[in-house]
Amino acid sequence: MSAVTAGDQLFETGSMASGTPRSAERVPVDKKFRCYDLDQSLLMPPSLRDWLPEGHVAHFVSELVDEVLDLSPFLASYTEVRGYPPYDPRLMLKILLYGYTTGVRSSRKIEIRCHDDVAFRFLAANAAPDFRSVARFRK
Repeated sequence: MSAVTAGDQLFETGSMASGTPRSAERVPVDKKFRCYDLDQSLLMPPSLRDWLPEGHVAHFVSELVDEVLDLSPFLASYTEVRGYPPYDPRLMLKILLYGYTTGVRSSRKIEIRCHDDVAFRFLAANAAPDFRSVARFRK
């Protein structure tokens, strides 16, 4: 490994690689840009529900699981007291049903979508179960 000297540069500055100065230097203009602040405190609205339009399929899936389906068989399968608390079966069922509805069947893809897709984030209440949890719940 060699030491970095004062002449080492990652990018070309001021002159071309051949050593000749640039013939037509562009002068920057006084331009106002849109606000760009990476440290802003709120990137999404307080409610993820606000990001989905009325009538979105995710609303239907959420209401179906909450109001129509009987979840007692799912709840009865949780008998182990030890270990880290599992994800709520409603959450897991919602993201699986929505995944099936939209053609996303892979546990790994569902995990990724829980990070990236607003509808999945809404159904998971901004949680992101890993692919192993999704696969275990499916089983």
